Amino acid sequence: MESFKKFLFYFKFHPKQILISLLCKISFLFSDVIYLKLLYFFSIGKSLNLNNPQTFAEKLQWLKLYNRRPEYTKMVDKYEAKRYVADLIGVKYIIPTLGVWDKVEDIDFDTLPNQFVLKCTHDSGGVIICKNKAELDIVAAKKKLRKALKRRYYLQNREYPYKNVVPRIIAEQYMVDESGYELKDYKVFCFNGVAKYCQVVEGRNSIMTADFYDREWLHLPLHQPQRYPFAEVLHKEPSCVNDLWKCAEKLAVNIPFVRVDFYIVNNKIYFGELTFFPASGIGGIKPREWDNIWGSYIVLPDKV
Repeated sequence: MESFKKFLFYFKFHPKQILISLLCKISFLFSDVIYLKLLYFFSIGKSLNLNNPQTFAEKLQWLKLYNRRPEYTKMVDKYEAKRYVADLIGVKYIIPTLGVWDKVEDIDFDTLPNQFVLKCTHDSGGVIICKNKAELDIVAAKKKLRKALKRRYYLQNREYPYKNVVPRIIAEQYMVDESGYELKDYKVFCFNGVAKYCQVVEGRNSIMTADFYDREWLHLPLHQPQRYPFAEVLHKEPSCVNDLWKCAEKLAVNIPFVRVDFYIVNNKIYFGELTFFPASGIGGIKPREWDNIWGSYIVLPDKV
């Protein structure tokens, strides 16, 4: 009874989160179209227009369903994407890979350096950052990775590129930027091959902030997802910013929308990942007019 009361109390203040969580648990019961319509309604609060999508959020849902190009699979695979990106912009932009394994039991921690990063190839969030191997809880790390390997990321939001990615684990070289303790994300939003904005995300280990800058590096008053605050001090334009835009556009050719994520270390750019559906297109943008502005930039292709 006490647990039920707690549930009712939480539901009273967080009904959207509860409904989305319940929907995700039974996602396998629904077709892709029905599931996305339900997910969109619970998240955005209005019906999903797939016949004539106009907003950024609507067009991303349309792209999930009707822009299913096979090459997208390797582009989101955190191991295969490195080779794909290296072929297009060069291996100098790639963070060195230390190992790749199919199972947690195959990881030989003794052969890994003192600092490294472990992540799964097929999902988002299954990351372990080791800054000192002597202090790493290997049992907990293995438990987290086993759980991540079982996760079917595609079912959660019907992001088709992830459907056929083979779940594996990779180890990467540990890197930090000028802060000395983290890597800021430089996320370049590309619309039909044109890089228009760079989102800078920092503070993942404390209070995470997210700020947008345009091609002139002017700060924009928008949030996406809207729950993250702006940084107290605006970010300086990177000296390698022209290379940032150029590399992003090389990777975004002939793609209706893709976000190209980079890191910058010692004024050198490193590729992070390719993201076709930021916040799965349901994270929300404020002010709301930006949802329409971004939507207008995307020219939808023919259905695949």
